Amino acid sequence: MSVRKLKPITPGQRFRVVNGNDAITTDKPEKSLLAPNKKSGGRNSQGKMTMRYIGGGHKKKYRIIDFKRNKTGIPAEVKSIEYDPNRTAFIALLNYQDGEKRYVIAQNGLQVGQTVVSGYEGVAPEIGNAMPLSQIPLGTIISCVELRPGQGAIMARSAGAFAQLMARDGKFATIKLPSGETRLILANCLATIGVVSNSDHQLLVSGKAGRTRWLGRRPRTRPVVMNPVDHPMGGGEGRASGGHPRSRKGIPAKGYRTRARKNASNKYIVERRKK
Repeated sequence: MSVRKLKPITPGQRFRVVNGNDAITTDKPEKSLLAPNKKSGGRNSQGKMTMRYIGGGHKKKYRIIDFKRNKTGIPAEVKSIEYDPNRTAFIALLNYQDGEKRYVIAQNGLQVGQTVVSGYEGVAPEIGNAMPLSQIPLGTIISCVELRPGQGAIMARSAGAFAQLMARDGKFATIKLPSGETRLILANCLATIGVVSNSDHQLLVSGKAGRTRWLGRRPRTRPVVMNPVDHPMGGGEGRASGGHPRSRKGIPAKGYRTRARKNASNKYIVERRKK
């Protein structure tokens, strides 16, 4: 993993920092694992805008990712490490011994030609292998963690993200999540060994506004410059500070807790995330 700073031969490249893409081995995706990816522009089925600041962007094909890792006991060879325009992490193309191909989220250190496997019995805790929390040694760095058995990975999936297995007690395992939250998860949930790839993603600098438009994001209007009819922080004479920071619907921001006190899952949270 590395980043490159470009020579400023144009104004947009003066502060641009790009990914070195050392880990990527091919620029051609597997055609059988591509799907159409339709853009909504933030509009619903009636054509009304329900999400602001969405629109435009380069055309993308969706890569079908295997988050469940439910092909157990069958070894697979890593055929390539690829870029995925739909996520910050890199993805790996696996060739299973029975001939099936699947994309998975790639971990740091995953190499082409390496063999990975997922399963509940006899799987070694090595990078790229998926196994239940009950079989993973305590203190191991993990990623792509399930919240419910068989649901598929939903936690610690973005670039550079990882969780840590802290303890086990009965049918529950204690996990420290990327947010800092410590949580109980059923020990028969699957997780993948290792840190998610492309950990240098946070160092990238776009360099110009147009690059954000290519990603499908339109300019965001600051609430403080709106009129009172449009936002609670709008209005006032001259450059008003805007008052207490809050959302468009009036919910306070910056420290105000919006999580319901009677949430059923509160009993599984050992320690809340840091403020």
